[in-house]
Amino acid sequence: MRRLAVYCGSNAGVEPRFAEAAKALGREMAARDIGLVYGGGRLGLMGMVADAVLEAHGEAHGVIPEALVDLEVAHQGLTELHIVTSMHERKAKMTDLCDGFVALPGGIGTLDELFEAWSWNALGYHAKPFLLLNVAGFWNSLIGFVDHAMANGFISPARREQLLVATDIGDAIDQLANAANGAKQGMTW
Repeated sequence: MRRLAVYCGSNAGVEPRFAEAAKALGREMAARDIGLVYGGGRLGLMGMVADAVLEAHGEAHGVIPEALVDLEVAHQGLTELHIVTSMHERKAKMTDLCDGFVALPGGIGTLDELFEAWSWNALGYHAKPFLLLNVAGFWNSLIGFVDHAMANGFISPARREQLLVATDIGDAIDQLANAANGAKQGMTW
């Protein structure tokens, strides 16, 4: 795995373990020579994961819409900052640049990005894996809802299996790398 897209909040959240996880994920990615692809912001968990990657001498590639650059929320110290015209272009560019996706705690933007990556996978636009990093049980309710949707016939068991979940950062990266390698070998993802 060369690059991992990280979706997460532009706020830090109230639980200190969210910030700790963002920083630890960034350090672990850099230690494994996995570049970061993310939304390009300097605030919240987004900025923390990018700073941790950069401080550990890793690569951080941001993708941010012009409107957010104009609001001065863009991280100016990245390896590369792609400025795009829209959120749709942002998500497509992030998908092009990465080999997999991980979602740290976040809000509606994080959910939007995660579900778009999942639905694009379902439609065959990419075969890249995605994972919820379930820090402090943050994603428990969402996981329960996905299981509820599957039990009610709206998500197939095979599609549900695609949503990887981990509580440990090393395990998360290992799961994503294994799934990405399987996809490269022609296994269904």
